[in-house]
Amino acid sequence: MSRRIQITFDARDPRALSLFWREVLGYVHPGPPGVEVPAGTDPLDAWEEFLARIGVPPEQRNTRSAIEDPQGNGPRVFFQQVPEDKIAKNRVHLDVRAAPGLQGAERMAALEAECDRLVGLGAVRLRRFEPEPPLSAGHIVLADPEGNEFCLD
Repeated sequence: MSRRIQITFDARDPRALSLFWREVLGYVHPGPPGVEVPAGTDPLDAWEEFLARIGVPPEQRNTRSAIEDPQGNGPRVFFQQVPEDKIAKNRVHLDVRAAPGLQGAERMAALEAECDRLVGLGAVRLRRFEPEPPLSAGHIVLADPEGNEFCLD
């Protein structure tokens, strides 16, 4: 039997972190349960209205957020508010496959271009690893706006 997974991030600001990762992954914010979100409408606005309607106090409306693969292939990503800051290196991290099938200079150029885009969204570049065949094709390590490390691979 296969299982589906959800990736969960602890966050200070779930909404902001979900917006960052939505752009990184090309995902979408799903609408609230039972609510039809018209095309061109921001699902996060629909969530705000939904949470107000069911009586969630304003100070509790940014305690969680989620994004999903619009094609339904990738895992759902969930963001939950926690009181503590991140204090150590991640033991598990995401590899964002930004240059599949590319090798050498062409691969590293594609990774650099994606790195520039992500830094523009709020990521921080941490380190570049050069290709070391046959085991490593090279990658770039970044951190998201809350300091969670991830790799462009």
